[in-house]
Amino acid sequence: MTETEKRMHRVCFTGHRPEKLTRFEWLIKRDLEKQIRQAIADGLDVFITGMARGVDIWAAEIVLKLRSKGEPIKLICACPYEGFEERWDANWKSRYQEILNAADLVRYICPGYSKACFQIRNEWMVNHAARVIAVFNNTPSGTMNTIEYAIKQNVPVEFIKG
Repeated sequence: MTETEKRMHRVCFTGHRPEKLTRFEWLIKRDLEKQIRQAIADGLDVFITGMARGVDIWAAEIVLKLRSKGEPIKLICACPYEGFEERWDANWKSRYQEILNAADLVRYICPGYSKACFQIRNEWMVNHAARVIAVFNNTPSGTMNTIEYAIKQNVPVEFIKG
């Protein structure tokens, strides 16, 4: 299968950190699961997460839960750089590690931290996906930059209110 053919089966996620969201976590997770199930119904079976706290971690956990229940889907973790999670609290670090351990593929996009590493990671995800699922609250952010990039690349974006 060519890279272009692989891309046609992939979805990536973008969304805000938990402290920037305006809706309850359970509502966002419910809507994420609905969008993930729709993507599966549409023939998309590989999901790419950027592994940030909040939306990325929740989406990955939902994908892994569905996979454990028999959905024939895969998870790619597109981490911005190794050690990205080092300053997080123990709960988020533990969830991050569990996802990495269960993922079908873990990819470190940049060799280390830089001001541009998150945007580079976001563009990498969009460049490898046929759809973006975005949890967005209409504020300037990395999420907004990712959505704008996806639109420029003609990658469809499905919106969930953040």
